[in-house]
Amino acid sequence: MPFEPGPVRPRRRGRTALLIAGAAVLGVVAGTCAGYLVQADREPTRLGPLSQPNLARAKGEGPEPLSAARDRRVKTDGDLRRLLLKKPSGAKDDDWLTGSDGWMDLAEYADTHEKPKVAFGYLGGGEFRRAAVTGWEGGGKSIVKARLVQFRQEETLAAAESAESGNYWAEDADSTDSWVIPGTGDGMAYVHNVPDTKAGYLPIYSAEAHAWRGDIAMEIWVYDAKPIPKKTILDLATRQMERL
Repeated sequence: MPFEPGPVRPRRRGRTALLIAGAAVLGVVAGTCAGYLVQADREPTRLGPLSQPNLARAKGEGPEPLSAARDRRVKTDGDLRRLLLKKPSGAKDDDWLTGSDGWMDLAEYADTHEKPKVAFGYLGGGEFRRAAVTGWEGGGKSIVKARLVQFRQEETLAAAESAESGNYWAEDADSTDSWVIPGTGDGMAYVHNVPDTKAGYLPIYSAEAHAWRGDIAMEIWVYDAKPIPKKTILDLATRQMERL
């Protein structure tokens, strides 16, 4: 599925809005002029002393630093692959899994989108840091892929924007059911009821989930030759978010 910013629709501004904006500007200018004239006829106001009273210093020792178990950054700044879902017993590694030793660089991650060149520029500007990926083949024809995409977030909340973009495109698909991922607030899981069909191949059904926590965006994809139950994608998404 693509990872591109949705179309930005400019908000229409009517005549009333323009009049209000103009009035606000004129009000500021008029108020400034009136204040200047009033102040010009007054005696100068003496400034207060610059010195301030000494503040009482807190006593006692400061709080203890958070333990590794409670400090989320200790988890997310370490080996991100350890936070990925574990492959179920009996499942096989996904033969089509992209990434080297569970890592994906910017070019590899951008290449998973419909327009890799556009995604590459967008992700680079969005402070992409790294991505960890796992996947497996379950019973029958089912395939699961899970990604944790981490951003630097020095200027923007890129993880939230990434999840929002995934939700935008998932909701845009025809005949799609959706549910909130428990414990996430705005994380969503989707089941697409119309399969992707291609001559000479089995129809492929899909489900996906998008959520974020801190500087990490989560993506989960499930593919199967038969319709995918709601429980399957919701369970995967919930367990993955719990690991964060």
